[in-house]
Amino acid sequence: MADDSKKSVEIKTDDAKDEDSSNDDNSNVNIAENDEQLKTFKDLGVTEVLCEACEQLGWKTPTKIQIEAIPVALQGKDVIGLAETGSGKTGAFALPILQSLLASAQRLHTLILTPTRELAFQIAEQFEALGSSIGVKTAVIVGGIDMMSQSLVLAKKPHIVIATPGRLIDHLENTKGFSLRALKFLVMDEADRILNMDFETEVDKILKVIPRDRRTFLFSATMTKKVAKLQRAALKDPVKCAVNTKYSTVEKLQQYYVFIPSKYKDCYLVSIINELAGNSFMIFCSTCNNAQRVALLLRNLGITAIPLHGQMSQNKRLGSLNKFKSKSRSVLLATDVASRGLDIPHVDCVINYDIPTHSKDYIHRVGRTARAGRSGKSITFVTQYDVELFQRIETLIGKKLPAFPTQEEEVMMLVERVSEAQRFARIEQGEKRKRPRGEEGDDTEQSSGVRKKVRGGNR
Repeated sequence: MADDSKKSVEIKTDDAKDEDSSNDDNSNVNIAENDEQLKTFKDLGVTEVLCEACEQLGWKTPTKIQIEAIPVALQGKDVIGLAETGSGKTGAFALPILQSLLASAQRLHTLILTPTRELAFQIAEQFEALGSSIGVKTAVIVGGIDMMSQSLVLAKKPHIVIATPGRLIDHLENTKGFSLRALKFLVMDEADRILNMDFETEVDKILKVIPRDRRTFLFSATMTKKVAKLQRAALKDPVKCAVNTKYSTVEKLQQYYVFIPSKYKDCYLVSIINELAGNSFMIFCSTCNNAQRVALLLRNLGITAIPLHGQMSQNKRLGSLNKFKSKSRSVLLATDVASRGLDIPHVDCVINYDIPTHSKDYIHRVGRTARAGRSGKSITFVTQYDVELFQRIETLIGKKLPAFPTQEEEVMMLVERVSEAQRFARIEQGEKRKRPRGEEGDDTEQSSGVRKKVRGGNR
């Protein structure tokens, strides 16, 4: 099996590479693009039971990162996986972990750290789907949910714990009888984001209370200096599996920009959504407040929009996500909390309503569309204040983006309707703030009454 993997994968360990491991183009494992010898999960060394589970999930052939990482992980090595979003990273660490569980079942076997709550639930879903036939038990330990009920779940000693660092520390310090001293696997997914969110001290604490004799998988879309430092602290002679050698956006993604005056942003947004009617949209705003405002504005114009941001309760966030996934809402207004890791299969178009201040966030935002081989569009709004940030993005991805064709006269015809909807959105937002916490009302269709007042509201 090891020989098989060497045919298409050139492996060097990461010993002498510490100094320059922060370079983005430093990839130690290369796939020969035309060398497609490893076609199936079985060829990678995955057992029959798990191959069947992959088939049931509709995973017919392994992705590039899976072809590289799975054989290495099954050989018992630590892995650093560098891959663009939507590349099948979860499968690359889930399959080797489940295979290890099959070989020797053990409670509290694996800890997976993720930066956001939504990503934690999503990873748990994948583990449960892949491990349903072998009875795998998972626990999701994240903020925004009652600690007592989580303690009861942990007392049952699940096989796999998926957690955000902050809440896990709370349990390690306060929940009697909970410890990770017997842990066999540690996975850090979206490691660059975990460290960017200033979870460094929490990660250090966690590393101190888990066994040194363990296997560690570190997955990240970008290799930052912080990730390189973490790699030196947490991994033993890791093998680096890199699919993206430079910051890359998926080939099938059509990327555009629209240069517009700041005050007409809402009009252009409504115009583009109308023009591309029938598609599903994920629209990124820089603040929770703006995401909420634009969602209300669009609803007042008869567009089924729903917000997802950090000021919503955990149940509301999951509710929004499920409504969008089930296609009962066609537009999701999100802050960067949603730009990483979330696998929503049917996003046709990503709109950067507010340009991201960190250029790398652009990669992750547009990575929500054109996933797993499908095509998709992204449109970035550039106002007179955003030119420098936009140029940085173009430099980072190494290409000049074309302008998205818009008809200025048609957009200007929307000004009156949109400004009326803006006014109602502001009124509604003010009313929401006055309500006591916990009575924000449901996010479904509060605006239906207002919409009737907006002329020509329904589309």
